[in-house]
Amino acid sequence: MTQEQGVPSWLHALRLGYESGAHGQFVLHGNVHDRFVVDNQLVSLTRYLEAQLLTNFDVVFSFDVGNGLSVLRGAEQLAQWPKADSLQPWPKNPHEAVELVSRYLRYRANLHALGRAQSSHVAIIVRGAELILPANAAGDLASSSLASLVRDWASEPPFSDMPFASLLLVENLNDLHPLVANNPRIEHLQIPLPCTDSLAQCLALLRVEHPNALDENTTSAAQALSGVSLSALTSLVKQRAFEGLPLSAQDWIKTKKALVERDSSDLVEFIESKRSLDDYHAQDALKTWLRQDMALWQAADLMALPKGYIFCGPVGTGKTYLVECLAGEAGVPVVKLKNFRDRWVGSSEGNLEKIFRLIHGLGRCIVFIDEADQALGKRDGGSSDSGLSGRLYSMIAQEMGAADNRGKVIWILASSRPDLIEVDLKRPGRVDVKIPLLPTTTHHESATLLSALLKRFELPLEAAAMTGLDLPLLLTPGAAEALAAKVYRHARTTQQAPLEALKACLQGYQPPVAEHILHEQMRLAIREATDIDFVPPSLRHLAEEPAS
Repeated sequence: MTQEQGVPSWLHALRLGYESGAHGQFVLHGNVHDRFVVDNQLVSLTRYLEAQLLTNFDVVFSFDVGNGLSVLRGAEQLAQWPKADSLQPWPKNPHEAVELVSRYLRYRANLHALGRAQSSHVAIIVRGAELILPANAAGDLASSSLASLVRDWASEPPFSDMPFASLLLVENLNDLHPLVANNPRIEHLQIPLPCTDSLAQCLALLRVEHPNALDENTTSAAQALSGVSLSALTSLVKQRAFEGLPLSAQDWIKTKKALVERDSSDLVEFIESKRSLDDYHAQDALKTWLRQDMALWQAADLMALPKGYIFCGPVGTGKTYLVECLAGEAGVPVVKLKNFRDRWVGSSEGNLEKIFRLIHGLGRCIVFIDEADQALGKRDGGSSDSGLSGRLYSMIAQEMGAADNRGKVIWILASSRPDLIEVDLKRPGRVDVKIPLLPTTTHHESATLLSALLKRFELPLEAAAMTGLDLPLLLTPGAAEALAAKVYRHARTTQQAPLEALKACLQGYQPPVAEHILHEQMRLAIREATDIDFVPPSLRHLAEEPAS
């Protein structure tokens, strides 16, 4: 069975699984609450499945916790069932609804076995399956009983011997009861965020309905909006049409950021950077390496491209800022993971699923995890968190190591304590390059860094003018920015020239981080470095020092 042009791969796999008889039950997870294009209309996933998959089915049921059981197609045939009248109205209770569908299927199977009726194609679509079969109720007898009944549809006769399809729709697979989620007889299919073609079709339809909200160049808009759901896009266009504010090419970047963050339920921060590596002050060897990697990425030469980096070093060395500069150099968006951990059972795993789905939908991007030693979890989190850290660790490790992500996603971990990150997460194939970010080691480096930061405060002061000043060494960008802000304040309140204000602020200067802590964090970062050229010669001896 060859895949038709324009048919999504998940729908092709569903058709193949059912028509070949390999599977009768399917869990559709991911972008299940979006809209889909059918016959020049935007419809729900249920209607999309009806139109694309279930047109030849005799009876199609639908169930969700709000509306209960209903019949989408085949009410006339269902009325021939002797028990049909006694079962009206259709039940809203999940257990009763599942039992009713099972009884009807057995009735059809018996008629067929007796030669009294042709075999009928029957389907049921269960929307919000995680609400009736929740993962956090795995120990509850009633919930497990219902999960067992639904699982029987996939593997037990007569259901597995009939032309019967059960489609369970769930946003996050980890939210579903393990009896169903882990059943090998059930096929799990992820529905991704819309591709560029789907976005272009949606924009074309919206432009017909709301011509005052969109300009004519919808093709470039579709490319710029990768990672955005059709539902979010539709809502935006309708609102702009109502306000009479047309969307132009200049709006798409800002629009994409807002839509992505809203769809992700505030689990990520979406960063579009206009900086480049020219804006970051670091070792030339480090910047040269990163520029070469970004050039390989832009040229689609992926064999030598790393899957991930670790930026490690003392606090205040500008790890987050370097990520923004690198993103601007590459011309790709940055997805910064926020707090995806949740106190509810299964919610943290579900949040990660949603984040991964967004990452895949964006195309080429950088995924940034700050304070990675705290965020990534441990292989063995112990019993204190019921195994949550271990599960999160496993999901992230699998995603970081996925072979098909090379050239699409670059992971960047930032930490001042890289020794606390699990070794398996730092191995080649997940993190290929470890870069130490270190404070200044010479008077010239401190002067250059201060000069750049003072210019941001509109205090022009060249590095050469600082010759002879007792500038602090081991100065981090964070500490230098705090000192520049102090100089700006002093200059404005005393009306002194920048150089005189700097001299005054250097008197009694105290570094923000204790020297022994800075020293230890530098040692850890240097020991992690994948290339000694990243380390200034004056600091290389720290790699040989024992832990304090």
